[in-house]
Amino acid sequence: MMTETPRSTDPRRHDAAIRWRPMAPADLAAVNTVAAQVHLAHPEDAAVFAERLALHPAGCSVLEGDDGVAGYIVSHPWRTAEPPALNTLLGSIPAPASTYYIHDIAVLPSARRGGAAAAILATLVRHAATLADNISIVAIGGTLPFWQRQGFVIARDPKLDAKLKSYDADACYMVRKLDR
Repeated sequence: MMTETPRSTDPRRHDAAIRWRPMAPADLAAVNTVAAQVHLAHPEDAAVFAERLALHPAGCSVLEGDDGVAGYIVSHPWRTAEPPALNTLLGSIPAPASTYYIHDIAVLPSARRGGAAAAILATLVRHAATLADNISIVAIGGTLPFWQRQGFVIARDPKLDAKLKSYDADACYMVRKLDR
């Protein structure tokens, strides 16, 4: 079991052995491997991650540990209350965007409990605030408590009900206001 370690002042690092860094095209195979292990019920084609990285590289990072990539985050500007369907290509990023959307965050079990996800979110929130006044995500797979601890609230919209059910039965659209 991992224990909490003192956090450095750099939010992209949460301990000496594991650190966040910008994602590169060479990381995509490892990202797909992590996705396949973490999101068994929500598989996505490799092209989805490659396109997100190409469209908005500033929103893509990998968690690197001693044994290689242990997690990733993929995010991009988007349209409020219109989360992209799973396993679909975007084509382009809207400009201007009305939200900053977290497409996916995944951390291998061996790298959890050290604050890695919260650390990259701190960095991501600062980036998102330069592009939109809110950040959004579809919470799935029992992650609602984590997102609530990060300041996200459920944004109910009956028009989203059918789309959210395509993620999973408990999926919910969540938003966090940002200071610009």
